[in-house]
Amino acid sequence: MNTNTAKPENWRKNFYLFLVGQLLTGVTSMIVQYATIWYLTLESGEESVLAIATLVGMLPMAILSPFVGPFIDRINKKILLISYDAIVALIALGLFIYGISNDVYPLWMVFITIGIRAVAQTAQMPTIQSIMPTIVPKHEITRVNGQFGMIESLVFILSPGIGAFMVAAFPIHWVILLDVLGFILGAGMLLLVKIPEVSTQGEKIAVLRDTKEGFDILRANKPVWKMTLISALFILLFMPAMSLYPLVTTKYFGGTIVHAGWVEVLYAAAMLVGSFAVGIFGKVKDRMPWIIMAYLVVGLTIGGSGFLPGNMNGFWFFLILNILAGIVGQIYHTMRMAIMQQSFEPEYLGRVMGIVSALMSFAGPVGLIFAAPVEDYIGVQNMLIIAGFGGILAAFLLYVTPSVRNYDKVLQKKLKNQSKK
Repeated sequence: MNTNTAKPENWRKNFYLFLVGQLLTGVTSMIVQYATIWYLTLESGEESVLAIATLVGMLPMAILSPFVGPFIDRINKKILLISYDAIVALIALGLFIYGISNDVYPLWMVFITIGIRAVAQTAQMPTIQSIMPTIVPKHEITRVNGQFGMIESLVFILSPGIGAFMVAAFPIHWVILLDVLGFILGAGMLLLVKIPEVSTQGEKIAVLRDTKEGFDILRANKPVWKMTLISALFILLFMPAMSLYPLVTTKYFGGTIVHAGWVEVLYAAAMLVGSFAVGIFGKVKDRMPWIIMAYLVVGLTIGGSGFLPGNMNGFWFFLILNILAGIVGQIYHTMRMAIMQQSFEPEYLGRVMGIVSALMSFAGPVGLIFAAPVEDYIGVQNMLIIAGFGGILAAFLLYVTPSVRNYDKVLQKKLKNQSKK
């Protein structure tokens, strides 16, 4: 059995090198992503163009996620991460060269770029998730997931504003060049990180067989499988309202696009606070009550927002409720991820995480497909009530399923016994 190989005396330095490298690539990549959206908005001004861009960015994850796991488990993970960023950097360099002599990018070129970036990002997150348990002691995995969540939150806070500023201040091809800078800095940091090999590294890849094996391994762990399905159901009900958040602010509460921006920024800042809390205080003996509580609070705050009066007084309460939802939302996200990382051996984790990503990725687009027509029929504020029901339902299902509710107690006991051997 492959065990965690991270050494207690040096794992922190190794992990923080990894964390800083992901921050550098994450910020530059997300700035370019937001800048691309701003560019499309300014150049076309058509909702259909933005809708197509969103779909192009989401489809690769929904389609390819189940099949990336076999590559993650068989190929050197450091090489994989560098390769993802290298592909994005090469595309950025090509766009930069084109932009030197052309003022405007054709839409088809932008869509292809978004699609290629989405393919790289599809494999990136499961790779990172499968690396974490190999470089961090298992008893620290919840806290370091919280710290990683802080990095993600910082990226979401900084990127939109910087992206908008740079599109306004510089030609778009200079902004795109940030991807190359991010690759150089991130790859340089990653080369310093020690990532242990797993027992399956170097074995022959059989995509369909390995993907099925990952699915079977996930299903064999009944509590984790049920928890994953409940999370996917939550996303299915929650995502439509999230995609319509700007309309909630402008159409229902009567605010401006600036007010909508406040909601996004403060929600991301609240996520940062939640990640910080998990990163500092995350070593709890039983995480399931916290996860259930977080789903319930998110459901009550977001669902309750749909009952607020449709005016600016209601908007200020909406802002406060979103701050609370952002804080607790990171609790269920980071703790659930830590439980999954501890539940499977490192040599299978890439395949398992690929399947989990696929289930979550399919739930999001399916929900988004119905978002606009349903909103037109019932009103955007009632979409918040549906999202809130999704959170309350997830909390209820987790609580009334004994094998899931008590799973972390069983898992912690198992890990404790393993550490004594």
